[in-house]
Amino acid sequence: MKFSIYSNDLLVGHSELESGDPPMGVAFGAFEPAVAYEAIRQECRSNHADQSLLNLSARTPKGVVIPCIGVGILDYSNEVEESFIEVNVLGIGYPLYGELFPNHVSAYEHQFK
Repeated sequence: MKFSIYSNDLLVGHSELESGDPPMGVAFGAFEPAVAYEAIRQECRSNHADQSLLNLSARTPKGVVIPCIGVGILDYSNEVEESFIEVNVLGIGYPLYGELFPNHVSAYEHQFK
């Protein structure tokens, strides 16, 4: 399942948000830039602390905005040889987190069995 990442109303990329921390309501994964990512790339490379001015949001495959505390794009492509960009979606509440990421919840619970 691919999620869309937006800066305001501009589609900047996608991610499967393949990893997560269910108790914290965090989902993250590799970021696949869209053409429009170039408009915010420099900010994502140089500012990992506060990207609130970019007004980032994550949307489900059906286009529904995921309510969360914040979204961040961490672009380390200047620091490593291959392009490495990650997106983090922070503070997704329950039960929505479990509905969107049942595999994350299952993997988390499995580690205690």
